[in-house]
Amino acid sequence: MEIAIVTLDGFNELDSFVALSILNRAKGNGLRAVITGAGQSVTSMNGIEVRVQEPLSFTATADVVLFGSGIHTRDHINDPDLMAQINLDPSRQMIGAQCSGVLFLHKLGLLPATITTDTKTRSLLARTDTVLEDRPLVAQGNIVTSGGCLSSQYLAGWVLARALGTDRAMSILEYVAPVGQKSQFTKQARDIIVPQLDVPAKRPLYC
Repeated sequence: MEIAIVTLDGFNELDSFVALSILNRAKGNGLRAVITGAGQSVTSMNGIEVRVQEPLSFTATADVVLFGSGIHTRDHINDPDLMAQINLDPSRQMIGAQCSGVLFLHKLGLLPATITTDTKTRSLLARTDTVLEDRPLVAQGNIVTSGGCLSSQYLAGWVLARALGTDRAMSILEYVAPVGQKSQFTKQARDIIVPQLDVPAKRPLYC
C-alpha cells in the first residue's frame, strides 16, 4: 500500500512527520508512506528543508493520500498549475486532510457533508453546506478529516485500522505512546478511531 503525504512549502512539521513516522512503522505489513510534493524539496513553516520523495503526480496512483496543513495552503489551492498535478479517485483511494488541508478537498470538490478542522480554517468554510464538528477525527466513506496538529496520530491510526485492522493499528500507536500512558493513550485512540471506520456518507460524498 502506497501512501502519499502531500507536503508543500510552508508545511506544518507535526502534520507530515508524525503521520510519516507512524505509518512507516507498518512497513513490514507492506505499507510505505512518502513525502509527496512539488519540486525536489520543500521548506516547512519553521525553515526545515526536506527532500521530496515522490512528485505530486504520485497522488493519482497512491492508495492513500493525506493532506497536511501549512501557512501557505490558500496560496497552494489557488495555484492552477499545482492543483492540476493532484488527481484523486475517492472510489478507490483513502483520502485524509488535517486542519487547513481540508481546503484541498473543498477546492477539488471532495468536501464531505460533515468534517472537522482547526479553528482558523473553520471560519473559511462557514459559508459551505458542510457541517463542522468539534471532534479530532471525522470520516465519511473513504474520506477522513482531522483537526488540531496532534490529531495526526489519529489520522495515521485511521489509515492503519482501515488497512490492517484495529488490533494492528492499536499495537503501533501503543508503541509510540508515552511511557506510563500507553494503556490510556491506546484506549483513547481506539475510542476516537473505531467509530469512524465504517461511516457512510450523509449525502453524495464526492460532491
